[in-house]
Amino acid sequence: MRSSLRGAGAAVAATVLVVVVGSWFGYQQLAGPSCSGRIQLSVAAAPEIEPAVKAAADQWVADGAAVGGTCIGVNVSSSEPVDVAAAVASKHGATLAGVGQASGTAVTPDVWVPDSSTWLLRLKNGGATAFAPANGASIARSPVVVAMPEPVATRAGWPEKKFKWTDLLAQVTTGKSPLHAGIVEPTQDAAGLSGLLSLTAAASSTGSPGSPDAQEAMVGALRALATNRSSIRQDLLARFPRSSDPTAIANGLGAAALSEEDVIAYNQTKPPIPLAALYLDPPPMPLDYPFAVLPGIEPAKGSAAKVLFEVLTTPGFRNRLAAQALRSPDGNWGAGFKAPQGAPSPAGGGATGAPTGQGAAAGLDPVAIAKATTTWAAATQSGRMLAVVDVSGSMKKPVATANGATREQVTVAAASQGLNLFDDSWAIGLWTFSTELVGSQDWRPVVPIKPLSSNRGALARGLAGIKPSSGDTGLYDTMLAAYKEVQKEWEPGKVNSVVLFTDGQNDDKNGISRADLLQQLKKIKDPEQPVRVIIIGIGTEVSRSELETIAKEADGVAFVATDPTKIGEIFLQAIAARPPAPR
Repeated sequence: MRSSLRGAGAAVAATVLVVVVGSWFGYQQLAGPSCSGRIQLSVAAAPEIEPAVKAAADQWVADGAAVGGTCIGVNVSSSEPVDVAAAVASKHGATLAGVGQASGTAVTPDVWVPDSSTWLLRLKNGGATAFAPANGASIARSPVVVAMPEPVATRAGWPEKKFKWTDLLAQVTTGKSPLHAGIVEPTQDAAGLSGLLSLTAAASSTGSPGSPDAQEAMVGALRALATNRSSIRQDLLARFPRSSDPTAIANGLGAAALSEEDVIAYNQTKPPIPLAALYLDPPPMPLDYPFAVLPGIEPAKGSAAKVLFEVLTTPGFRNRLAAQALRSPDGNWGAGFKAPQGAPSPAGGGATGAPTGQGAAAGLDPVAIAKATTTWAAATQSGRMLAVVDVSGSMKKPVATANGATREQVTVAAASQGLNLFDDSWAIGLWTFSTELVGSQDWRPVVPIKPLSSNRGALARGLAGIKPSSGDTGLYDTMLAAYKEVQKEWEPGKVNSVVLFTDGQNDDKNGISRADLLQQLKKIKDPEQPVRVIIIGIGTEVSRSELETIAKEADGVAFVATDPTKIGEIFLQAIAARPPAPR
């Protein structure tokens, strides 16, 4: 937890002073001596801002907090954003790439102050369509920086040199002795996600979007970061060198995307090798600490939350933030804040990176975030997969949005691009299917399921050789056979899966029925050795209900790409949404 790095300095209590006439602050009864009853407001705040929020809320309550004659109590808890996000996702039916299931005891709060608005955006775009928290304005700010051991940073030209993300990309992916860069899992950490977005943007600038050079640079960056990734921040920080010995510095972690607050808190522990904070250009997305009133709370609590927000936006709260090494939303800081060497002036805008008070979500690209998280999850997970590609006659149809390329060509291109993301720990095989491809058999094995370390070339050749047939769609027989094939040599420690691409409905008159397929899947599936089925429907002629019914029986999921050019994005979403591998 970040809170383990906090200094022991106590925040100075500040009294709420002024109410602007005409604004609804609810301060009429702030110190009302005759309030009755009690509204208990629950607030979950990121660990590093929790002490400031709690101190301000406690002072408000001590001064007689009330709304409409009712007394208010505030319970502020320190909560990791990923844990609250998992609980909210579970409640609203959302899926977040790389975020596990919420614990059975998880309870969503009335007000949530995560470290970044990206959590709110990811929930919304992860399927929580009814998730519409109120407010969402920023109450604090911490720029995302690249933390480097000072000796490493000094050799690179710090603090005089102005660094760019392309400079970091080059140091991480090229040379005989590349810089050892690390990251906290970006699907679970907002600062890690911010760094990932900036680094992948730098990689894409090495060539035209989607070009081999850009793809190679991006994959190289992901591989380099994944080598030193950590699920929690304490573990990553522990990898920085703890000795001035040159060997320790050379072998230790050399760079990581962290928040400015992380660096300040780390250096306050007086480590043997302090960290330098590098403010790279262009400025990455900052941590913005939105004040989110979660949907579904009763009106009285909503009114109490409005007043609490005003308490957290007074000038005195800026000093409470400073004691926690945090800035105010406009990037300025309060009394006692010790800016790292080289920190840009707030007046210059370099430390803020987003419109004042609007929260970072004001300038976020949900598509870029979704692509970054799903690509990361696909590139860094390990799995065992059988890819099954439809080669029925309808796959010859041209795709209007793909310059006339056929459905088959678009599907093969997406599968080939996905193959480049997977590292050698993956085991992948390839089948095609239609009707009567091998005698009366609807499917044709092309490449057996083997580790990519020995199978990558064969898979690339197999994909390149795929051509549509003149047959129909033998979906049911093929799905059952593919499931049994993956089940046959099930491997522990990996997600064992079938990924099937099809543009049609089952129309094999000589095959099994849907009822037979579902009955047999139910009979042969083993909870101790699960096989995950992912079906990707292509175009508008598939039956979503048919695909979803099959996937559900196999504990899987179905996606439909009505625009076939989106197959690649959906493929990454599907891989990223897989559950953790059983052990």
